[in-house]
Amino acid sequence: PSPCLSLFPRYVLGDSAMQQMAQSSVFLSGMGGLGVEIAKNIVLAGVKVLTLHDTKQCETWDLGSNFFLRQDDVLTQRNRAVAVHPRVAELNPYVHVDTSSSSLDLSTDLCFLKRYQCVILTEARLSLQKKINDFCHFHQPPIRFIGCDAYGICVRVFCDFGDQFEVSDPTGEEAKEMFIQNITQGNPGVVTCMDSRTHGLQTGQSVLFREVNGMDTLNGTARQVTVLSPYSFAVGDTSCLQPYAHGGFFLLVKTPRTYSFETMEQQLSEPQVLTPDFSKPEAPLQIHAAMLALDAFQEQHNRLPNIGCCQDAEVLVKLTEEAPVNSELVRCLSRTAQGSLPPLAAAVGGIASQEVLKALTGKFAPLQQWVGQPTEVRRSDWLFGGDRYDGLRACIGETMCLELHKLRVFMVGCGAIGCEMLKNFALLGVGLAKSSGEVCVTDPDLIEKSNLNRQFLFRSQHIQKPKSTTAAVATLEINPEMQVDAHLNKVCPATEGVYNDLFYSRLHLVVTALDNVEARRYVDSRSVSNQKALLDSGTMGTKGHTEIIVPNLTESYNSHRDPPEEEIPFCTLKSFPAVIEHTIQWARDKFESAFAHKPTIYNMFWQTHSSAEAVLQRMQQRETLEGAFQVVKLLSRRPSQWEHCIILARLKFDKYFKRKALQLLHSFPLDTRLKDGSLFWQSPKRPPSPIEFDLKDTLLRMSPRLFEKDDDLNGHMDFVASASSLRARMYSIEVADRLKTKRIAGKIIPAIATATARRRRAGETTHEHTHSMTSEVEGALWDRTYHGVDCVVLQVHYGIEPTMVVHGVKMLYVPVMPGHNKRLKLTMQKLIKPSVDRRYVDLTVSFAPESDGDEDLPGPPVRYYFSPDGDAHTA
Repeated sequence: PSPCLSLFPRYVLGDSAMQQMAQSSVFLSGMGGLGVEIAKNIVLAGVKVLTLHDTKQCETWDLGSNFFLRQDDVLTQRNRAVAVHPRVAELNPYVHVDTSSSSLDLSTDLCFLKRYQCVILTEARLSLQKKINDFCHFHQPPIRFIGCDAYGICVRVFCDFGDQFEVSDPTGEEAKEMFIQNITQGNPGVVTCMDSRTHGLQTGQSVLFREVNGMDTLNGTARQVTVLSPYSFAVGDTSCLQPYAHGGFFLLVKTPRTYSFETMEQQLSEPQVLTPDFSKPEAPLQIHAAMLALDAFQEQHNRLPNIGCCQDAEVLVKLTEEAPVNSELVRCLSRTAQGSLPPLAAAVGGIASQEVLKALTGKFAPLQQWVGQPTEVRRSDWLFGGDRYDGLRACIGETMCLELHKLRVFMVGCGAIGCEMLKNFALLGVGLAKSSGEVCVTDPDLIEKSNLNRQFLFRSQHIQKPKSTTAAVATLEINPEMQVDAHLNKVCPATEGVYNDLFYSRLHLVVTALDNVEARRYVDSRSVSNQKALLDSGTMGTKGHTEIIVPNLTESYNSHRDPPEEEIPFCTLKSFPAVIEHTIQWARDKFESAFAHKPTIYNMFWQTHSSAEAVLQRMQQRETLEGAFQVVKLLSRRPSQWEHCIILARLKFDKYFKRKALQLLHSFPLDTRLKDGSLFWQSPKRPPSPIEFDLKDTLLRMSPRLFEKDDDLNGHMDFVASASSLRARMYSIEVADRLKTKRIAGKIIPAIATATARRRRAGETTHEHTHSMTSEVEGALWDRTYHGVDCVVLQVHYGIEPTMVVHGVKMLYVPVMPGHNKRLKLTMQKLIKPSVDRRYVDLTVSFAPESDGDEDLPGPPVRYYFSPDGDAHTA
């Protein structure tokens, strides 16, 4: 596949795995809702060949689960594989997609499967799955087999990758360098991490040592670890080694692991099942037994149980008598088996697709060997409508379908998650125009080429077009009955005039499809202030999360905080880089300074001054002009000819990579010692080595302008990669390849379509909202009824002390700041000075911790209402 199109999967899988993908052929049978989800994901990932197989014709029912089918396909009764083929194929022009409508049953000669590396079956009877699985398992080399089923409220996935399946990287976690504080001589020797950093290791894993001084025989060797604490571990006998002196670091060694799989026939009686929900450990085996009963029903009656049929449900219950299965679950499965839940198909399609990637690349621990999941629904009625929603009605009932049609949803962001959400909304019939429903989506971004590998609503012809409007058009192609309103706004304080209280009052649900925490926090605060439910989700590589936030039931997104990102200290960037991330960030900062920050200062200066003559006259009059010094400096050094550019670049090279090193070594010679007698230049500090300019050095070939990571022809990444590599060489740091440099410099979050699709299920867990405050104000997050709460009342009545009251970026009350205690006597009008038409302001309040040493506690959001007579109250 094209490097640009496959950029994000490369960050997750790596180049070697991507090459294996690009050489693999896959057979996929069944083009229902589940099958098309899998097809979409693996084509975006980038296999060589994908064959779509199906013998069924398109029906109206299919429009509610297959997002690549259209009404014309139903009217012309096209074969489902043929109908979806062009839409699947255009997702990735580097994947050859073909179709097959040949019969596939127990009498079929399976030799045609020998040309595939992976076979995936959906909508196939168990007997056929077992036959094809046996053929794949005993073929040499084994053909990886995946069986997937989605029947109403229940789904299952089965994997068989052969007797001996080697995985090169079971965890997929990036190996991070951890610096060493000490290594003891002993049996065992104990390694302690520097600065009490947690190593994140597990007993039995191995680490590789580098740059250790004193006990240098460890360097280049791998040792198995026994974890002693989060900060230390044992590495076997070190008693005969030289004493540890200083420095060094270790990194996790990727240890291949071999997995053994059994056939489906062998696994039916004693299955290995994954437990996705540890609060219900019995659920996987119950699902397994219920689904096997459904298989038996199909073999006996040559059909699925009829929708809502009590007689069929009791037949299915009887088939599970020998297994301890919840009879109500079985009845629910029977009543809904013919139905389809699009979000559930998306989730299991993502799981199955990810297993395909594992099967083809030998990367990440595979599923062994079954996973099953039920969905709890409360269906009160079912009414056959003869339209695209009948499959959904079978699962959730007519009443809930009508509620979905009337929903008014606000979705913020329209990237990979947003595309998946819109697709699911279309299949569910969310926001139909005839029901006065609506989906409003806003995103200020334009489509880039690197988006195409996972944001599946976009195509190459859409590059540089707005995401929101393009996605809206694509969504209406899936379901023309929807009402989609696309905006190009950023949701932030500056657009509160657009997304005001009246706007929120019309909504039923807010959905975030964002890529940063701060934007999530802002949208969450607006949702809480306006008492609206929020669905938040995100992905990173193969990981992801989904959180449902419901007024008066759960905590909010802002109720908990992830650990802050570690920022690189300025002195480390400037003089003491230790790892490649430091040199890449240094190079990126130099780029921003030279090609963005300084030109911006220059342009802003001339926006406020009419001419050079006027500036000169004011300077001669000894006026102080802000920014004048920087502008004069830029003008004096501005190259006017190509030769001047060469001279400037040559001087910069010596400044950054030679004179800086000489200056540091002059100030701190290699034998410099600290007051305690230890060497100044010891890990993590690395002594620099001056670099002499060499025209033959390929790292010097660069021609940058304005930073744009995705255009490989503009030279921008050449600058950052070259500057970072030169600085890394100067400090004896292992150089990063271009791909890693691009990921770090561009702050790219690794992503693949399989993980994004798995996040699109509506979520399975919620968190009750609690705050570590006194009981009187616990739960105030969703309480909008109390009045008259100000700093004095909180201190006197509730016994809690506010440590900060903030409006936007303005600190209204911080007791530790000089003069702020006097502000307790001031009215809020005097502190904020609101405009005449301003009704209220939203404040952020923090409280003193309950015990010393704890962090300040975040309080509930406070909405302070202004009154015409000067009084105010909060809610």
